[in-house]
Amino acid sequence: MTGHILEMRAITMEFPGVKALDEVDFAVARGEIHALVGENGAGKSTLMKVLSGVYPHGAYSGRIVMDGDEMAFKDIRHSEDAGIAIIHQELALVPQLSIAENIFLGNERSQVGFVDWQETNRQAMLLMERVGLIEDPETLVATLGVGKQQLVEIAKAMAKQVRLLLLDEPTAALNETDSASLLALLKELREQGITSILISHKLNEVLEVADTITVLRDGHTIETLTAGVEITEDRIIKGMVGRDLDHRFPPRPAPEIGEVFFEIEDWTVDHPTAAGREVVRKANLKVRRGEIVGLAGLMGAGRTELAMSVFGRSYGRNIRGTVRKDGAPIRVSTVQDAIAAGLAYVSEDRKQYGLILDEDIRRNLTLANLGAVSKYSVIDMHAEVAAAEALRTQLTVKAPSVFGKVGTLSGGNQQKVVLGKWIFTEPDLLILDEPTRGIDVGAKYEIYLIIQRLAAEGKGVLVISSELPELLGLCDRVYAMSQGRITGELPAAEATQETIMRLMTRGAAGSEEPAA
Repeated sequence: MTGHILEMRAITMEFPGVKALDEVDFAVARGEIHALVGENGAGKSTLMKVLSGVYPHGAYSGRIVMDGDEMAFKDIRHSEDAGIAIIHQELALVPQLSIAENIFLGNERSQVGFVDWQETNRQAMLLMERVGLIEDPETLVATLGVGKQQLVEIAKAMAKQVRLLLLDEPTAALNETDSASLLALLKELREQGITSILISHKLNEVLEVADTITVLRDGHTIETLTAGVEITEDRIIKGMVGRDLDHRFPPRPAPEIGEVFFEIEDWTVDHPTAAGREVVRKANLKVRRGEIVGLAGLMGAGRTELAMSVFGRSYGRNIRGTVRKDGAPIRVSTVQDAIAAGLAYVSEDRKQYGLILDEDIRRNLTLANLGAVSKYSVIDMHAEVAAAEALRTQLTVKAPSVFGKVGTLSGGNQQKVVLGKWIFTEPDLLILDEPTRGIDVGAKYEIYLIIQRLAAEGKGVLVISSELPELLGLCDRVYAMSQGRITGELPAAEATQETIMRLMTRGAAGSEEPAA
């Protein structure tokens, strides 16, 4: 069979004060990989939630047609019965259950009312083989890396006789090797006749696997492109942001870099549960006022462990070494100590560690410095709202007011709220761990502007990033880590991806022991 497996016609979806989708048309050919791209807030995830029944028929206007039949999905189960499966960026697995149990959760293989474990494991093995997952089906999901957990999710979808697979940012948390494996699997599934819709901000991956690319902007369908040699990342970006993005990084006046004010000396951290295992080893690092410093490393190099251990000993045990500020040792034994010393840390996982998703923007923005909006230990509501509104305006957080729940914001706007929370503490040093992970090119540009503005104010900024072009385009100096050690530093003007990668793999012999 040829033609379209899916047609979404004139889909409109409104929330209070916001029209998330406005007459969106979206058609997917049978057996293709169709990429859906756009800035955060463009409507991509909303459209997929409409398709998968998260937003039931009646909550939106427009028509969904599959194989010529009009659909009115009332819930996710209804869409799954039609052969649609969605894999969200936040995986829906139960860590305490086995691979086989997760694959057939809610879809158990049973006889006369009892689960047939032999048949469950047998069928799980067949599905695992199909997605390239080499593990015992009785292995607990909690013991698997994120890349293998993604494969469990895909096997779970295939157990439901999926015909249309929706993947929302499937490689956002994966390293390069796992990302490449997942993209290869999508190509294999295409050969097996499974149609995929891929939402991704990684345009290089989109160009690698997609047959067709649809661009959304501000809740509208902008264009649908047939992938080919004439389609470039810049061409897609122009459709996403509505303009040519001549520079991925904002132009920056010559920085006024001051003296060294922050130093880490001989910093060593043991693993929190494996006694005697050092995950950070005698690390030495310096930051000057007004300077943006990068920290590069492979997965497991110890970058996050270093940052968290410095920020109030939030990671590890038996921590040794000295942290100095303005030449004098400072106490960073607790998070409160670190904040009082002028440090701030933006976690790589904004949803788990950076935000309270059920709280409003106002409370999230002021949470790290409630004393600034309190009198006699009682929060002054007027002062809190005024401070939050000022930050929302300064950081251009796209929301009707500071009273909206932060969980409803796009990824880029959530990241701005996390940054705003720590800016409100008036820090001297900001440690930003993967500050642009999972956000689109337009939102990245705005985050870069904020980082540059902080440096221009005389603050030091330490940026941890897995994207080497980001470090080269943003930083004044770049350190590299490998196996828990700082293996070198380079001025940005002298650094290239190749020279940094050599430092990142120094002593690693081609592979690296995970740091945590």
